[in-house]
Amino acid sequence: MPDSIIILIAAVFALAGFVKGVIGLGLPTVSIGLLAVAMTPVQALTIVIAPAIVTNIWQTFVGPYLRDIIRRLWPLMLGTAVAIWACGGLLTGPYARYGPIVLGILLVVYAVISLVKFQFDVAPAHEKWVGGIVGVVTGAIAAATGIQVIPSMPFMQSIGMEKDELVQALGVFFTVATLAQAFNLTSAGLLTASTALPGLVGMASAFAGMFLGQAVRTRMQPEAFRRWFLIAMLLLGLYLVGNSTYAVLK
Repeated sequence: MPDSIIILIAAVFALAGFVKGVIGLGLPTVSIGLLAVAMTPVQALTIVIAPAIVTNIWQTFVGPYLRDIIRRLWPLMLGTAVAIWACGGLLTGPYARYGPIVLGILLVVYAVISLVKFQFDVAPAHEKWVGGIVGVVTGAIAAATGIQVIPSMPFMQSIGMEKDELVQALGVFFTVATLAQAFNLTSAGLLTASTALPGLVGMASAFAGMFLGQAVRTRMQPEAFRRWFLIAMLLLGLYLVGNSTYAVLK
């Protein structure tokens, strides 16, 4: 892998880790979105997967809510894992060239939903069956793009979790989803020794960025940072859609 790509990976993961340190999420979304400018989504995912698993496992065990989270979200997590496994060919099959377009659209949708603070409420009696459907949709989207936040995150925000519980729940859910994606990538022969170095560089840079983000969190307004971050994701998504659509049509 050229040195320029290694430097790009280090810079992207440092930025993604910083975002995660400040607002508690965004590492796969930022890293896959930015890396997709220079490579395919499946190549980006093979680099992102190890840092994402490690940081999400760390987030999973920071808090006392793990048992309640599993009890409430097991249909969401099961549906996501099964759909990722069932749709594993979407990243590498004949439709893979449309992946960057779908990824760009998802970044736009994610940014718009978050900017307008769209939220709905799911009654406790309906959590499990709605969660199962949301999990299947999320898994299919994740299998095609590597992005796991739509529609899983709006759903988790809709079931009335406390702030700290929601942060831990995101860690648990993303751990399950990234492990399922790692299984698919390994089965397809895409996680090899050649991905080890960029993965380690990405992991080290992500943790450095996270620690820096956590250190400056108290000195800045997270809501203002979050707004500009989402605007940047919106512009990145529009660029990916336009550039990838042109590449497919020409």
